[in-house]
Amino acid sequence: MIALAAVTGLDLYELSGMVGRQLPFFSVIVPFWLVWAFVGFRKMLEVWPPVLVAGIAFAVPQYLVSNFHGPWLVDIVAAIVSMASLAAFLRVWRPAEPMTTMPRAPSESHGFAEAPERTVLTAPAIRRAWTPWLVLSAFVFLWGTPQVRAGLDSVWAAKVPVSGLNDLVQKMPPVVPSPHVEAAVYNLNLLSATGTGILLAAVISGLFLGYGPSQLLRTYARTIWLVRYSLLTIACMLAIGFVTRYSGTDATLGLALANTGWLYPLFGTLIGWLGVALTGSDTASNVLFGGLQRVTAEQLGINPVLMAAANSSGGVMGKMIDAQSIVVASTATRWYGHEGSILRFVFFHSVALATLVGLLVMGQAYVWPMTLLAP
Repeated sequence: MIALAAVTGLDLYELSGMVGRQLPFFSVIVPFWLVWAFVGFRKMLEVWPPVLVAGIAFAVPQYLVSNFHGPWLVDIVAAIVSMASLAAFLRVWRPAEPMTTMPRAPSESHGFAEAPERTVLTAPAIRRAWTPWLVLSAFVFLWGTPQVRAGLDSVWAAKVPVSGLNDLVQKMPPVVPSPHVEAAVYNLNLLSATGTGILLAAVISGLFLGYGPSQLLRTYARTIWLVRYSLLTIACMLAIGFVTRYSGTDATLGLALANTGWLYPLFGTLIGWLGVALTGSDTASNVLFGGLQRVTAEQLGINPVLMAAANSSGGVMGKMIDAQSIVVASTATRWYGHEGSILRFVFFHSVALATLVGLLVMGQAYVWPMTLLAP
């Protein structure tokens, strides 16, 4: 959201509120969709009450925080509330027919596999298991606040102009309102980067679990080796994102879709989806297409805040098919070499959900214009 506000010049809080009036609908739908895709429609109906609780308990805080606080901490607060609500609900609700088997992997034969034997955990073991997640949540919460990030940047941060590219690419209308030179400056903010907070949380959690410094280093090295291909893929996809930005490929694709006229709210949303699918980052997609969304929306007489927010909301649905997410998933589950199978399985769901977001944006633009107003 911060990157989107920076490239479009639109108000950050208006953008946050608009996204907060789009995505909560899908926060309720996606849990049903996920369970349906995993075990089928009939099994999904058997567990609809906790699925509904999980979705609503995420959607309501998501709407409230994004509209009355800002873009910071939206999903952190919503996730905590959703998990706590679901855990509390499952203390008083049980399915009529508990599912004791689980679907086999796609590479296996059809049918169900026996679930692993249930282990009874003690209260200390449960606290020990939850502590790393609580530490991680606390650090992500802190690193997500503007005051902490600004304080860390004041300690040390560097901006490095990219030689041979900085101020050498000029963007022209209609991609931007007026000609301007594109800066290419790398922001080396090691202290305030979210990954730094996650690293510190991992170190603290490891020490809490009884690991010594040497054990932590060995574990870190093994993890780096395990995800080496994932890291390489992520780096290459981020590089592609910057290449498309500075080569004008993103503008060419965006202008082609802008010719859709009154259908632009739908196809503009798909621009955001395409951006995340290509770059793997909603932030990168907003940087790539945010300015184009504003200019095109203003040319067509559509609310620019709506279309800039749609770029981000549509981009959320592209996350499941971007290359690095799929590689990370196959690596984390040790299901190596099946990235194509994962992509084929999730592609339909990604396109379908992105299209639904586009239809909602069209409704906001033409049918329910009051939803564009701040609460």
